[in-house]
Formats: sequence, structure tokens, C-alpha cells
Amino acid sequence: MIVALGAVAAVVLVATSDDGSSGKQSPAESSDTTGSTPTPSLSIPSELPSELPSPPSGVPDLPTDLPSGLPTDLESLLPTPAGNEVPYYMLKAGDCFNVDSSKPGQAAKRSCRTAHDAEVVKVTELAGTYSTDAALKKAATDLCEKPLQAKAAKQPAGTVRGTLVQYPDSTGFKLGIDNVACSLAADPGGNRKLTKPLT
Repeated sequence: MIVALGAVAAVVLVATSDDGSSGKQSPAESSDTTGSTPTPSLSIPSELPSELPSPPSGVPDLPTDLPSGLPTDLESLLPTPAGNEVPYYMLKAGDCFNVDSSKPGQAAKRSCRTAHDAEVVKVTELAGTYSTDAALKKAATDLCEKPLQAKAAKQPAGTVRGTLVQYPDSTGFKLGIDNVACSLAADPGGNRKLTKPLT
């Protein structure tokens, strides 16, 4: 059974006259001055009712055979990041991270001064409508192309060997995830790592 309780609130009105004094009067007092406005009388119950009102007719009864607990596999429905793992769309420009091909969409944040796979150059947002994953991939790649080329050109030779563009699939995009993370990588899919922040 669901029980809803309401709270009783008291309202106090205080009026200030032009001379700064309080013009508050009790409901029993009256002013002999002509032209004064009547003061409202507030009545607050001294005790709460002992019974709750019954619901209006026509409201269906709640089922009594509701499950007693949550499904045991509920955790499998939610991502459970370990350590510094975050969904890619929570990354910011300047974040350094490692990727794990068995966990697409996740990024394990790392210090830029330790070995890491990639560094985010820019985070941008998709705009428009896309009905396929291929259309989303093209749009995300187009958004990242110029910022990644410009940043790569400023790096010492041999520092970066690839790019990493992370974007939502069509299901995620329909749910409102529209961030695209544009990153430079030391060696996508290889063993080489970046060891300091990009310049």
C-alpha cells in the first residue's frame, strides 16, 4: 500500500508601514483609523487528522503481488567503471587515457606524464539527424579532421602515429549522447605509448 502524507504550512503576513514600523495586528485587534484595510484572519488547525482521506472512486487498486526484490542481473545493465574508467563522452580536452578493445566506449584516464595511448585534443558535439552508424562515423570524423591535423603538425616527428575518434552509435545518439572525442594516439592498436602531454 502506498501512503501519501501532506504537510500543513502556516503563512505569516507582515506588512511594513511607511515609517518602518511593523503594522502586524492580531486577528482580534482592529484599527480605529478610517480608511484602513481589513486584516485577514488565518486559522491553523491545532492537530492533524487521525485518518487519511480515502482515495477518490475510480482509482484502481495497486497489485499486491509485486516482486519482492530487484533482479539479480541489474548491475549488468549499468556500466561499472573500474578505477579511472569513464565513458568516452565524459573526457575533456587535455585528458590522457588508455583504451581497451574489449570495452568499446570506455577510456581509462591516465596521467599525461605516464605511459598512455592517447590524448584528447578536442571534444565537440554532433548536430543534425543521423539514421545510421556510418552517417554518425562520417560526421564525427569530419568534425575531428581539422583540429587533429592542426595539433599533429605541432608535435615532434614520430610522436603521434594516428588518430582516435570516439562517437556514439545510433542508439546512443537517439538517447541524447552527442559528444565526439577527437584524440591523437601514439600507435593505435600497437605497443607504442605517449609519455608526456602533447605540445
